[in-house]
Amino acid sequence: MEVTQPLVARAAMLIRRPPPDCYEAFVDPAITSKFWFSAGSDRLDAGRQVIWTWGMYGVSSTVDVKELVPGHRIVIDWDAGTEHASIVEWLFVPRAGGATFVDIRNHGFTGEPDKQVQQLVDSTDGFSLVVAGAKAWLEHGLKLRLVEDRHPDMLVEGWKPR
Repeated sequence: MEVTQPLVARAAMLIRRPPPDCYEAFVDPAITSKFWFSAGSDRLDAGRQVIWTWGMYGVSSTVDVKELVPGHRIVIDWDAGTEHASIVEWLFVPRAGGATFVDIRNHGFTGEPDKQVQQLVDSTDGFSLVVAGAKAWLEHGLKLRLVEDRHPDMLVEGWKPR
């Protein structure tokens, strides 16, 4: 198999909250942990490195924050320097009625073409759950546990959600 175009995983959805609220949900780990990871070491801030932890799976990732445009855009380098490194970009596009179109794009996959395609598929799957979970939390205050329930056989023994 030959990959001739850059691979970009994309997940997007309308969230009926204003862009600043949607943006804040992804930069503040106290909010993000309601629908994605279980803990973040700090808020996202340009030039800062943070650690995101998925306690339910016993894994963490290092994130280098490359760019923040409050209420509009987030760019991170995820797991820089590892075989899983990639760039993730969030766009927060204002829509009528105070809603936001949240558009998440992941690219820069490395390795053999088969591996890149698998990263693309996994990323699309994961970010689709993330944006759906964000919608449920931001619009209705519902904690759906989508990311946690995606791989129930991989949960850390004794894991208790908050």
